[in-house]
Amino acid sequence: MSKDFWKAGHTPTLLMAFLYFDLSFMVWYILGPLAIQIAADLHLSAQQRGLMVATPILAGAILRFGMGLIVDRLSARTAGIIGQVVVMLALGAAWVLGIHSFEHALLLGVFLGVAGAAFAVSLPLASQWYPPEHQGKAMGIAGAGNSGTVFAALLAPGLAAAFGWENVFGMAVLPLGIVFVLFCLFAKNAPQRPAPKAMADYLRVLGDKDSWWFMFFYCVTFGGFAGLASALPGYFHDQYGLGAVTAGYYTAACVFAGSLMRPLGGALADRIGGIRTLLVVYTLAALLIAVVGVGLSQSLALALFVGAMLALGCGNGAVFQLVPQRFRKEIGVMTGLIGMAGGIGGFLLAAGLGLVKQHTGNYQLGLWLFASLGLVAWVGLYAVKLRWRTTWGSSSVTAARV
Repeated sequence: MSKDFWKAGHTPTLLMAFLYFDLSFMVWYILGPLAIQIAADLHLSAQQRGLMVATPILAGAILRFGMGLIVDRLSARTAGIIGQVVVMLALGAAWVLGIHSFEHALLLGVFLGVAGAAFAVSLPLASQWYPPEHQGKAMGIAGAGNSGTVFAALLAPGLAAAFGWENVFGMAVLPLGIVFVLFCLFAKNAPQRPAPKAMADYLRVLGDKDSWWFMFFYCVTFGGFAGLASALPGYFHDQYGLGAVTAGYYTAACVFAGSLMRPLGGALADRIGGIRTLLVVYTLAALLIAVVGVGLSQSLALALFVGAMLALGCGNGAVFQLVPQRFRKEIGVMTGLIGMAGGIGGFLLAAGLGLVKQHTGNYQLGLWLFASLGLVAWVGLYAVKLRWRTTWGSSSVTAARV
């Protein structure tokens, strides 16, 4: 990172956006690493387990749009404070009252969706402080909060084995409380925030075909990351007979790769252009996931999943290097809409893999369908490439590489 970048915006806010996103993602994802233990105690089928881990993703997707409205109407800082309070109360209630049925687990998943909606808060909070030429790096750092999934995958199964999985919910409240205090003290709203918009303005954004393209592209990159992160503990358990803790370690390696590459993907997009970066991302992700679907040894499958998650994480950063160039004045609502699309993609992948496993006995068809979607995204991006580079992405309009 150059000195110009650190002087361009507000570093404390950027770091608070990262921490808020990081801890929110940790608890948003927490049902995934605990899925094996919860499913055993509640006697859930593979399909029910898949729906349980997918519910927070869907809830987060829907709530991201609502959070985007709050960011636009009030402020990103206010939305972040509200979201953190709701999540801490939900986890505290799950710890004290307990989770005794599949329905209870789904209800908790709905409230954990508020943590997933942090995406629509932390990215505008950071983005509004930085000029176009630094958007990829700023959004990449804030979005690196995806790494919270690594902590959940590494720690949650072991803590559940030692203390019981319901107590893990109570333990999660402590780091959330610390970050909440820091966020209140150090996060600041940018002085040049866009003015609030009427509902008609949001509908007008949806009338722009580029908004749908961005939603689709992120549906594949982030949907792939989130869906696989939630489904992989069950995948490694079902396919290779791994215990909950070992499956958590395998999954942590995968999600660490994807989280690491998000800021690097943003920086790479700043250097060579977001479109070029995404074309490579979709090629690699589709190829690697398709090969995994053939059925391989657990070590080779792990290596290919790590490679696919590296590509998808890079793609997440690249998408949000492009979005502020195209929709800078509507960044709040577009972050919510695009984040919602990504969450829906993650829900469909996680729930779909559970459904495929339940009815076919393996995950092959689900993985191949997702790989096919990556190829569709490549074709779509290639189709809009020339128009984007000669209109809003031309050098006469923006200093950023598109």
